[in-house]
Amino acid sequence: MKELVIDIVKALVDNPDEVSIEETRKKGEIILKLSVSQEDMGKVIGKQGRIAKAIRTVLKSAGNKEHLKVSLEIV
Repeated sequence: MKELVIDIVKALVDNPDEVSIEETRKKGEIILKLSVSQEDMGKVIGKQGRIAKAIRTVLKSAGNKEHLKVSLEIV
């Protein structure tokens, strides 16, 4: 899951070296905390949160395949 988000986000941002993700696992749930540079925050979130919502949708679909609940937090 972590690699999937990294690949998607690095394609969107201008500073791919500053993309980092912290992964926490709890009883069938994965929490991903994504951090990017301040300049790229708007590109990851998108207008009215559309990009962030699309990334979360892809993650939930991938998580359903493995019977996991996946959530993404952008910090």
